[in-house]
Amino acid sequence: MHFPFYIFGIHPHLLFESLAYFIGFRVYLYTRNKERIPIDKALWVVVGATLGAALGSKLLYWFEDPKKTLEHWNSILYLMEGKTIVGGLLGGLIGVEIAKKFIGWTRSTGDDFVLPLAVGMMIGRIGCFLTGLDDHTYGVATTWFTGVDFGDGVKRHPTQLYEIFFLGILVLCLFQMKRKKFSWEGLLFQLFMLNYLTFRLLIDFIKPTPHPYWVFNNIQIACLLGIAYYIWLINKKQTEKRRALYA
Repeated sequence: MHFPFYIFGIHPHLLFESLAYFIGFRVYLYTRNKERIPIDKALWVVVGATLGAALGSKLLYWFEDPKKTLEHWNSILYLMEGKTIVGGLLGGLIGVEIAKKFIGWTRSTGDDFVLPLAVGMMIGRIGCFLTGLDDHTYGVATTWFTGVDFGDGVKRHPTQLYEIFFLGILVLCLFQMKRKKFSWEGLLFQLFMLNYLTFRLLIDFIKPTPHPYWVFNNIQIACLLGIAYYIWLINKKQTEKRRALYA
């Protein structure tokens, strides 16, 4: 296999990123809880998530190499060329909350996004893998049996495939938990974010990206903040549920 692996003459990153957005949105429309939020308000939530994700993914990318970003602060090409999934997730979360304030919606909408997000992210990571070295999402050199040569003779951790596998297992576990119906509204999304951010915190230790923040990179710092927030939020919800139970 040669990287990038073009499909019908289309660059894999462009093809699979487009498919990720299209299929993820269709999954959302098909699987969302119709009783939780009407379609007109749901579309506003999607708009907020999309805009927030686009901005968040760029902002976090600019902190990958702060020195380089400062040197190229006036280069539109540099500022527009990169993005991060973690930044997109956290930015999308903020965008959703702003949209809910705008439309006056107070109920949690996160659970409806778990499957669409996971499906979209897995499809997108296929494109990252098939792009090879140009995508900069691979891991460091390894002697593991999972190592992949992306074209330069060096076997590296295929962290894109690790992420696809992790997301698949995570979604199966979360929806198994959903069937038992012992959670509160929003818990599935909270656990999805908590587990994914923990995964990214750990997996980025085997990625050859700059780590300018002590031993961490920009994504890991964002993950730590997100993990702290979701631990606090889940503990808060558990306390509220216990109080309601014994009230």
